[in-house]
Amino acid sequence: MAMIGERTKLPYLREVNAGSFLDGGELGELLLPKGERLTNDRELVDVFIYRDSEDRPIATEKMPKVMPGNFGVLRLLSSNNTGAFLDWGLTKDLLLPHSEQRHLPRIGQPVVVYVHLDPKSERLVASQRVARYFSTDTPDYADGAEVDMIVFGKTEMGYKAIVDGKYSGLLFKNQVFEELFYTDEIKGYVTQVRNDRKVDLSLYAPGNAKVEDLETRLQRELESRGGFWDIDDKSPAETINLELGVSKKVFKKATGALFKKRKIVFEDGGIRWIG
Repeated sequence: MAMIGERTKLPYLREVNAGSFLDGGELGELLLPKGERLTNDRELVDVFIYRDSEDRPIATEKMPKVMPGNFGVLRLLSSNNTGAFLDWGLTKDLLLPHSEQRHLPRIGQPVVVYVHLDPKSERLVASQRVARYFSTDTPDYADGAEVDMIVFGKTEMGYKAIVDGKYSGLLFKNQVFEELFYTDEIKGYVTQVRNDRKVDLSLYAPGNAKVEDLETRLQRELESRGGFWDIDDKSPAETINLELGVSKKVFKKATGALFKKRKIVFEDGGIRWIG
């Protein structure tokens, strides 16, 4: 059965000046406008169903940038008494109602939203109140699992992130050594799944991958400091963890690997980049 907000294949009925009519079942005959037609299929046409500016069900072969039931990042186009409007790749812009807004950015800037079908109006809308829509399932991640993240907020503890489009996660600020921004879409790694179903995260891979990643971070840090940093294998473990968020063992493995590659030397209570 054809439904608003779904992608489905509908039988082709006939051609008209405005486009093509498809059999939408209980929704009736759906117009697929010429400008929304990407193929010439005359049997089953793969379309997305939404509502046009006059609130009528309509079909398109285009894909919205964020499908209903998903989180994503969309650009703010305009705002008025009705709400804000977002570019989601279709002819009709996506409404972000006033009741669903939080800290709306300026026109042209991106915003993190959840797209869904409003049960009262039966219209597709966006919401900035993303915490309402996280999965209530317990995340099934092993420690160190790689995940996709969208940064959607910042607290005193760190950066809040949407994990794999389903779960709530947190990157602790004392373990983040680069500047992150709202709407950043990045890779990360699970450090643990908490009892409250939230996911603790890291930007850095565990084990050997963590060592290799730390080598790259050390290079960037040394270059930004003019080639020298007053931290080395003899520095207290607490200092190393505070600066880099890793154990002294991992730090020593990374600096040892860089030394063997002749990228660094140890001098004056620190390390110098020579690579």
